[in-house]
Amino acid sequence: METNVTREQNSSWRKSFFVIWTGQAFSLLGSQLVQFALIWWLTHSTRSATVLATATLASMLPGILLGPFAGACVDRWDRRVVMMVADGVIALATLGLAVLSALGAMRVGYVFIIMMIRALGGTFHWPAMQASTSLMVPEKHLSRVAGLNQTLSGALNIAAPPLGALLISVLPLHGVLAIDVGTALLAILPLTWIRIPRPEGAVAPEEAKAKTSIWHDVLEGLRYMLGWPGLFWVGVIAVLVNLLLSPAFALVPIFVIKHLGGQALELGWLESSWGFGIVAGGLILSVWGGFHRRVMTSLTGVVGLGLGALLIGLTPRGILWPALVGSFLAGVMFPIANGPVLAIVQAKVAPHMQGRVLTLMSSAAAAASPLGLLIAGPVADLLSVNIWFVAGGIVCLLAGVVGFFVPVIARIEDYIGPSAEGERAVLAEEVKRSG
Repeated sequence: METNVTREQNSSWRKSFFVIWTGQAFSLLGSQLVQFALIWWLTHSTRSATVLATATLASMLPGILLGPFAGACVDRWDRRVVMMVADGVIALATLGLAVLSALGAMRVGYVFIIMMIRALGGTFHWPAMQASTSLMVPEKHLSRVAGLNQTLSGALNIAAPPLGALLISVLPLHGVLAIDVGTALLAILPLTWIRIPRPEGAVAPEEAKAKTSIWHDVLEGLRYMLGWPGLFWVGVIAVLVNLLLSPAFALVPIFVIKHLGGQALELGWLESSWGFGIVAGGLILSVWGGFHRRVMTSLTGVVGLGLGALLIGLTPRGILWPALVGSFLAGVMFPIANGPVLAIVQAKVAPHMQGRVLTLMSSAAAAASPLGLLIAGPVADLLSVNIWFVAGGIVCLLAGVVGFFVPVIARIEDYIGPSAEGERAVLAEEVKRSG
């Protein structure tokens, strides 16, 4: 569904989009470096697992709890301004922490607060960038751009830790934090002159003020998803994958020690195979673009993720290479499963609804991870980590296969999602009468 004619007609979309994308890529690198530096500072300063767990929660909770509301705001507001403000708030928060570090006034509580502020900025920034992508990039290239984003994510996961370790060894903490402030400015600068089209069907600012509340917008997004069965069930699969596989890969260190009898070297090999797999999968998707029906590409990725997890779980005791193959396969399939779903939302969901739909899906999927960890930890202790890998792999494999034969999922792209035109028309009439 082409919702904005100008994106196909605008022959300069590559220049505009990739200038913004490059700035955002530098900003993501800076964010990864800061995250590594802060986690290391907390580890070195406290040597407390509870502190690290709290830091993880501080980074996750804003997205889980406030994501849908951020999406509703993104759909109301100018997305370019949202990205600029989000990057600016993150930069100012990081600058404040850098000053505290330089003054020798760093405290664990301050770090938690800054991590939450940074996560809150990201909660607004991510849907604004993804919803803007659908307005700037022609539909036929959305899967390739999604693959490129996955490649970038994988590359940063590989490069940021050693680069962060190098920087920490030669710079004080506030020096590393200052780098992130600079990369945030690189992200903001292109947004000051590059225009992002306004989505067709978006509620005008005066209408938005007349709406009951942001909560009304969130419910509108939820009704949109529930009224589109295919989109809803794709979201359910995403939640299921996160519920089962996120805990599995979080427990890899225990798997290495207890099952493989390995140490840090073996853990490093497994983590690297996953990271290189993501890069490879992202490159494959960005070059190939996937099947004509994007959902078939995504379901293939889900099946591959299940096979990779199953192979890890079935690895014989003390033998590393099957787990390496499984980890690499899962890494390759991760972007192939995720990228096309994002492209489907960008291509098929009405642009003025994308912020809400994206954040509802991402918040639900993100919330599944800690829930899965609460279940997986005791199961792994009572039985073994392998059992969770095997069970999670089988369920994901079956979910992917079944998806091919469920019409509302397999033909999701043939269905135009329910629109809010009727509600907007009623709202506009009410505004007219009240005026």
